[in-house]
Amino acid sequence: MKFQIPNDKPALLGGAKAFTGKFSEWPIYNGTEEQALLEVLHSDKWGRLDGDVTAKFETEYARMMGVKHALGTSGGTTALYTMLGALGIGPGDEIIMPAYTFVATYNVVVLNYALPILVDTDIDSFQIDTKKMEKAITKETKALMPVHMGGVPADLDKIMAIAQKYKLPVIEDCCQAPGSEWKGKKVGSYGIGGAFSFQSSKNLNTGEGGAIITNDSDFNTACYAFHHQGETGSAATFGTGVGTRATNARMTEWQARILLAQLTRFKEQDKIRTENAYYLNELFKDIKGINPAKYYAGTTNVSHHLYMYRFDKTFFAGMTRAQFIKAMSAEGISTGPGYGRLDTDPYVARLTQNPHFLKIYGEKTMKQWLERIKCPQNVRLADEALWLYQTMLLGPKSNMDKIADAVRKIQKYAKDLKN
Repeated sequence: MKFQIPNDKPALLGGAKAFTGKFSEWPIYNGTEEQALLEVLHSDKWGRLDGDVTAKFETEYARMMGVKHALGTSGGTTALYTMLGALGIGPGDEIIMPAYTFVATYNVVVLNYALPILVDTDIDSFQIDTKKMEKAITKETKALMPVHMGGVPADLDKIMAIAQKYKLPVIEDCCQAPGSEWKGKKVGSYGIGGAFSFQSSKNLNTGEGGAIITNDSDFNTACYAFHHQGETGSAATFGTGVGTRATNARMTEWQARILLAQLTRFKEQDKIRTENAYYLNELFKDIKGINPAKYYAGTTNVSHHLYMYRFDKTFFAGMTRAQFIKAMSAEGISTGPGYGRLDTDPYVARLTQNPHFLKIYGEKTMKQWLERIKCPQNVRLADEALWLYQTMLLGPKSNMDKIADAVRKIQKYAKDLKN
């Protein structure tokens, strides 16, 4: 597509804003959710142990995802934690994960006193670099945990081939990717299990909440027991459970009922986001220096939680990313810088001083670990990355035109905006 650069100046230089409307509010709800909450309230059954709504949600979510089993959890983090628990991950084990992700992916590994092995990023896709993934495997590796960042599927063909070669389970972090597909199948259905988040910012949300999906019945049973204090039955007892450790990560009936209500809109919302994101991809093709996240060849649907793109300042007269963000904000468009450098973050580095990890691994191993997880491409990505949020993709296509118009204005006057 070819477009004429607008003649009006950027808002920061006295021009009119490119976007004067409002992006979609979130969450979207109506009387359906109100009635849902009242149903749970008046049922006198607010938890899954005496209610039946959570089980109904699990059945519906499994159907939607095309899998045998779904298990509701208290959050996306506890969904990941439950799967690691079901696999018996613990001290001395290593879990391979991407460097570009939310810190929760890292935290669930550390909570099990295992070592998170951060792997560098394929900067074009924002996803884990599968070439470097295989090189990170050692005899202590116990699982691969890719993240479908922003809703964009990671390269599942290559990941599953690596897993098969080394006989390793794959846990898919799909917390940002409900509805995303690889070769016509939902992400989360390729590995032994997939984790989803229904936290308040997510495309399908109930404030807090999560789910595990799997086609492995034994794994589903192990996850259920781990998230239910080791017990395999549907009720609480005064006895002990199976295995050797467990927790409470159960979903409430309130969460499940809101999710069933939100699911009535999900398919249409997902369609709108997808169409707008693909349209924005086309608009950005004519703007040098704006590079949308690449989709791998196996991608058949992207359930965009984020619209991710990279900013190349060399095509914007050397403007800094911060200056670009400020200029976009003045145009009425919020674009964020995304995640930071997890591999160099002080929070991560402090693990080398944790007394429990020092006791398990020793000072030498912990120092070596810090060197192992250096990811230079991820550092570059963290400096270039920008996001548009899922609510911005829920409006008409004309909103995408205005986003692109704002970028063109800023690029045209970049030299003036830089000074």
